Amino acid sequence: MYREIINDLEKWKVKSRRKPLLLTGVRQCGKTYIVEEFAKESFDNYVYVNFEKEAGVSAIFDYDFDVDRIITELERKYQTKVTKGKTLVFFDEIQECPRAITSLKYFCENMKDLHVICAGSLLGVAIKSENISFPVGKVNRMQLYPMSFKEFVIANDRRDLIEVFENWPTDRVIPELYSVPMTKLLKEYYIVGGMPEAVKTWIETHDINEVEEVLQEILSDYADDFSKHAPVNEIPKIRWIWDSVPVQLAKENNKFVFSHVKAGKRSAELEDALQWLSDAGLITQVHLVEKPESPLSGFADKTYFKVYMSDVGLLRVKSGVAAKTILEGTELFVRYKGAFVENYVLNELKSCGKELYFWRSGNTAEIDFIYEKDGEIVPVEVKAADNTQAKSYKQFCKKYDVKHGFKLSQKNIAENMCENTKTYNIPLYLGWNIDEYN
Repeated sequence: MYREIINDLEKWKVKSRRKPLLLTGVRQCGKTYIVEEFAKESFDNYVYVNFEKEAGVSAIFDYDFDVDRIITELERKYQTKVTKGKTLVFFDEIQECPRAITSLKYFCENMKDLHVICAGSLLGVAIKSENISFPVGKVNRMQLYPMSFKEFVIANDRRDLIEVFENWPTDRVIPELYSVPMTKLLKEYYIVGGMPEAVKTWIETHDINEVEEVLQEILSDYADDFSKHAPVNEIPKIRWIWDSVPVQLAKENNKFVFSHVKAGKRSAELEDALQWLSDAGLITQVHLVEKPESPLSGFADKTYFKVYMSDVGLLRVKSGVAAKTILEGTELFVRYKGAFVENYVLNELKSCGKELYFWRSGNTAEIDFIYEKDGEIVPVEVKAADNTQAKSYKQFCKKYDVKHGFKLSQKNIAENMCENTKTYNIPLYLGWNIDEYN
């Protein structure tokens, strides 16, 4: 299946200051698949080393960090000639071999012409470990997320719809010829999500029960990871937080509150567990910025944040929301739908490379997301339905005199002025194309 990150991998391959690449991402989001596809398309051959499945291969890194010796032994083990510039060496589940992570420094310094990619389901956690000598400044990094809605549409053999919208003007109403299939696909994406196995199952069977089974298995695998890889004393806390995410999102004020995770527990007791889930890529924290000035990261309140899940399909299943509920839009889904759609937009904007925050003024006004682009603050208001009247958005634009902003909803595309802010009303199904209008 098409993944946009393949374009970034191609750029990395020819980069003059290329270093070994660390590819992070949640378990089962497609890291191994995409690297192997990249290797087949762009190299004469590749060496695939999986430290989880082949525990013995770690011994090659135990003796020293002589990269010439390491490559010679890998050639011998895998009966493959490694040629600089023509061979890709792929270390998968590298977090299982800490010394292999350390060796990246020496590959960077002593074998720059060799293309090396490393991936791991819990690589983000391993990097933060005190037991690993991490090669700071000696690696490039990329993050792979679950499939975006754009990738989902392409996987459903509707690349033509993506091509239609790549340069769609804001003064042309989108006709039903395009809006109807995109809206249908978006509902399907809400149900299936972007985990590649779930998407593949949906495309092959269109059986929601089969998709549910896949998503439940993935959630079970994540739970197993807690038991196998997290510090023993943190495991119960990680489970509590993981189970509380859908519940906290469903609240009217969906600020993450530690005391709602487990009665009697305080933030100091749960912060490490929350960070573990974040490092594993399973959740995203979006912090409050009360004074939206540049740089936003310098004004973020690290104690006040919302927590979202990495994939809407997993969120739906973990929340117990039936596919029928989304397809039919029943009244029972009205309140939670807003938070659910927020999670979708968050993941879409993250896949576009946005670092997101939110703004809140007391209990009277809130902007769902804000981000920084070229030194300017960009507000994003999210509406699950077609009502785009937002007093908070107007207040924000007036107070901070922003140049551009977005409202994502079920309404058709349009452009207007709110105070002095050029505002783009964009259908939710075009979130992936937000940079086209800013």
